[in-house]
Amino acid sequence: MSFKIIVLAKQVPDTRNIGKDAMKEDGTVNRAALPAIFNPEDLNALEMALHIKDNIKDATITIITMGPSRAAEIVRESMYRGADNGVVVSDRKVAGSDTLATSYTIAQAVKKLGKFDLVIAGRQAIDGDTAQVGPQTAEKLECPQITYAEEVVMVNENKIQIKRRLENGVEVVESKYPCLITVHGSAKECRSRNAKFLMKFKKAKSNSELQELGQDYSALWNEKPYLKIDEWSAADIMAEDSRLGLTGSPTKVKKIENVVLTQKESKVLTPKDEDINDLMKELISSHILG
Repeated sequence: MSFKIIVLAKQVPDTRNIGKDAMKEDGTVNRAALPAIFNPEDLNALEMALHIKDNIKDATITIITMGPSRAAEIVRESMYRGADNGVVVSDRKVAGSDTLATSYTIAQAVKKLGKFDLVIAGRQAIDGDTAQVGPQTAEKLECPQITYAEEVVMVNENKIQIKRRLENGVEVVESKYPCLITVHGSAKECRSRNAKFLMKFKKAKSNSELQELGQDYSALWNEKPYLKIDEWSAADIMAEDSRLGLTGSPTKVKKIENVVLTQKESKVLTPKDEDINDLMKELISSHILG
């Protein structure tokens, strides 16, 4: 029986390029106006999953991503690095989901996949910075969770030990399976694409992608089923419409803006003690220090 790892990954807008068209009138992010990238900490999570797969015989990695059909690129990118397969949860009903609705949708997708040993996700996504989806998903799956994971200390078929990053240090915790782990950005960076996997999975497509290309892959999928990226709707994961998208999201974004720090003035100091003392007094009186 294989050891089943599920990695939660997200295609996110590149928030380094926020512009005037970044928000829609309903308060949601206009993702079409921003370049899409692999969420950075989800790459850390993928690397942790690949490390565990390297150390446990018969381990498999399945990617779950939620978003528009183009999010299949995240699954493909993961397969190029060593993941085995993946699923895109894509449905207009999930658009505009906050962390509560997102975690519900993801949990339903995990349940559809069946029994699992580990769910691994990045600590947070750069388009939200809430760090809530992972823990909320664990609660809905009713499994223990380890947050802010930085390194796998020990792993076998029965339990896992994780070093987790805290504000003022680290600690090592242990859990049996099933378990959900969220991975900190200080964890090991994800390995590069593997040329062998790139050649194997370069033709992997979801059904929506093939429809957009006007191609029929049914014969190829029958011959090489690993090239099919599954695509699930809200109905496929048996989700309740009232808990999806904007309807199931109590959190609303009012405004998003790009803050740019600019220099207003400068001060030239001499090495004299008097100048240094004056600067310290100024910083303290303005509450920059102290």
